[in-house]
Amino acid sequence: MIKHALRQDLIITAVLALCCVGLWFVPSPERLTEERTIKEHAIVLEVDNTDLQQNGLLEYGTQMLKVKIKSGAQKGKIFRAENLIRAQMELDKKFKSGDRIIVVMQPDSDPETAVIRAQDFDRTLWTWVLAGLFCVFLCIFGRWTGVKALFSFFLSVMVIWKAVIPMVLQGWSASWTIFACVCFLTAAIMYLVAGVNRKGTAAFLGAISGVFAGLCMSHLFTWLMNINGATLPYVQALYYSGFDNLNLQDIFTGAVILASSGAVMDLGMDIASGVEEVVIHNETLTAKQLTASGLRIGRSVVGTMTTTLLLAYSGGYITLLMMFAVQGNSLLEILNNPLVAAESVKTLIGSFSLVLVAPFTAIFSGILLHKKQEKSCGQQ
Repeated sequence: MIKHALRQDLIITAVLALCCVGLWFVPSPERLTEERTIKEHAIVLEVDNTDLQQNGLLEYGTQMLKVKIKSGAQKGKIFRAENLIRAQMELDKKFKSGDRIIVVMQPDSDPETAVIRAQDFDRTLWTWVLAGLFCVFLCIFGRWTGVKALFSFFLSVMVIWKAVIPMVLQGWSASWTIFACVCFLTAAIMYLVAGVNRKGTAAFLGAISGVFAGLCMSHLFTWLMNINGATLPYVQALYYSGFDNLNLQDIFTGAVILASSGAVMDLGMDIASGVEEVVIHNETLTAKQLTASGLRIGRSVVGTMTTTLLLAYSGGYITLLMMFAVQGNSLLEILNNPLVAAESVKTLIGSFSLVLVAPFTAIFSGILLHKKQEKSCGQQ
């Protein structure tokens, strides 16, 4: 039995690995303009802030730097670089000596005459360190299950980056494209973690039922509440980049179910696993009794999962809530603010999906796992 499960895991992992490889070779969306510059790693040697001016609490002007290139054909050479500061706190970067940064330059820039552009801090090293620690601890704690969870993480990244984004940019319906990809990821993750069995099928069917219900409700309430999707970040820049044909409301609808799909998968697997444990300890229970057990498990988990979504979304807009607090806005003003309305739809639709996935999974688990017991009893 153990060998069969291991062989099944290896087959599923190999198939999904091939999917990842195939997605890796999918062409990325075409660049809007031809890239004639290169980006290199550099370290700041000296800083000149004499051209910076104070504008209230913010600064603007040009920060001049002396940097040493740490990668590419110009490695080891010293350049002058400029860092334009526009009095925009969310975009401006002020460098100091010793900082590792990314610079933009021409391939044939002359260190004596060229002034290159400082783009941003170089966060590559610590990003890889953090990712490495995450992978190591996940594999140590979860062992083979942790390895599979890590693989599902990479698969999700590849599907979103190489499938969802290019297809939406090409004009495909964002909400239905995201729903199709969520279905694929849910099936892959459920069967990878649980195996190709009745528990995995029950968890998959319950999760997808909840996601589909959330998709329908998201379409309805974004229309009723006039949520146009313009609250999503970088929408205006995307529009002015030549993608003014995008349906922002449809993209917002897809983003709602994508954001809640992970929690939905988690709840579906929790309930299916709980019902399976009940069956293992009492094989005489009927499908109705197993469904009732699944519903009781679901009630316990849903209470915390909905709060999880609320806290997650609130964390992304904590400064907005702080601004409302200091301005003394009324509840009417807060609820009708476009950003608050959009986040309210995300939170409530995601919570609805979680509430609905519990009974769906409980029903599917009761039916499928009970049938498994009937079959095993008949064979005896």
